[in-house]
Amino acid sequence: MFDLSSVDLLDAFTRELELCKLREGEHVVVLAEPASRGDYVAAAFGAAKACGAHVIAATVPGGSPAPMPSTHTGAGPGLTSVLTDTTAQDLLKSADLVVDLTQEGFIHAPVQQEILRAGTRIIFVCDAPDVLIRNLPRPKDKDEVLEGVGLLKRSEIMRVTSAAGTDLTVRLSGAKPEFQCGFADDPGRWDHWPSTMVLCWPEISDGELVLAPGDILLPFKEYVRDPVTLRIEGGHIEKVSGGAEADLLNTFFDDARDQWARSLSHMGWGLMRTADWFATAMYGKGDLMGMDARAFAGNFLWSTGPHPVLGRESYAHLDIAMRGCTVSVDGTDVVVDGVLQDR
Repeated sequence: MFDLSSVDLLDAFTRELELCKLREGEHVVVLAEPASRGDYVAAAFGAAKACGAHVIAATVPGGSPAPMPSTHTGAGPGLTSVLTDTTAQDLLKSADLVVDLTQEGFIHAPVQQEILRAGTRIIFVCDAPDVLIRNLPRPKDKDEVLEGVGLLKRSEIMRVTSAAGTDLTVRLSGAKPEFQCGFADDPGRWDHWPSTMVLCWPEISDGELVLAPGDILLPFKEYVRDPVTLRIEGGHIEKVSGGAEADLLNTFFDDARDQWARSLSHMGWGLMRTADWFATAMYGKGDLMGMDARAFAGNFLWSTGPHPVLGRESYAHLDIAMRGCTVSVDGTDVVVDGVLQDR
C-alpha cells in the first residue's frame, strides 16, 4: 500500500516556504535525523520543488550532547553529528534555506549562529501535523511582533503582575528584544513554525513569580496543580516553594549540575491567536514540542538556562507559560489579566 501521509501536508509546507520567500533557483537543504517524521521530509522536499528550488534531503545520525532527555524539549542543543562535522555545517551554510526537521533543533547551539551569519535562513518544524496546519502563520504576524519588539527597544522596565501574586520587575537595558513569527524570510533569519511571540534576554529581574494552577511547565508538558512561588533576585531563582511541581523544579535544577540552571533566560508574551492553551493535554508528550503553550495569545513565557546575550551556554532550559498575567512595558499594558491587548 502506498504511504500517502505527506499529501495532506504538501499544501501547508508549500505555503510555509512561500512565506519564507523561497524563490525559484534557490537552494534548500531539508535536514533530518533517523527519528524525524518521514512525511515531513517528503512534504518539505515536494514543497521546495513546487517553489522551483534546488533541494537536497540530508539525513544525519541522531544523538544529542545534552546530558538529559532532549527530544522535543525546546532546549535546542543540536545533534552531535552536525556539531562535530564541518562538512555538514558547510552544507547548511551553503544553502539559502534550511528546513530543520530534527527533533530538537539547534535553537541554543552556537553553531546555528555561524550558519545564520553565512546568510542562510532556517525554519525549524517540530510539532504535530494538525498543530502546524491550525497555526499556519499569516504575513501580517511579522508586523505585529515587530511592533512589540519596537516597544521593548525604546523602553526601560517591563513589569509582570498577576492575581496569583506574581510581581516581577525586569530591566530592559541590553535585553536584545527579538521575535518569532513562524517563518524565516530574511537572510540570516531563524524562526519556528508555528510560533508568534515577542521576547527579550534581560540580565536583571527582581520579585516573585507565582505559578497558578493551569500554568504549563515545559519540557515536562505538565500543568501546574498547586501554586508554586519562585523568588527572583538579580535574574536568579533564589528559592522555589510550593507543592509537587516545586519539588519537580528543584529536582531538575539540582540534577542538572549546571551553574546557570536557576538563572532566568528569555521572557516575553505570546501573540498566536490560533493556539490553544489546552492543546498540550490533547497529545502524547512525544508528539509535539508544545508551541501552543509557548505562544498562545496573552501568555507570559519565561525560561531558564542558556543566555546568548550574556554568553551563557546551558542544557538546563525550561520554558514556563503562565496565564492570567498583566504585562506592562514602561506603563503600556500589552497583556491584561492574560488577555492580549490590541494596539
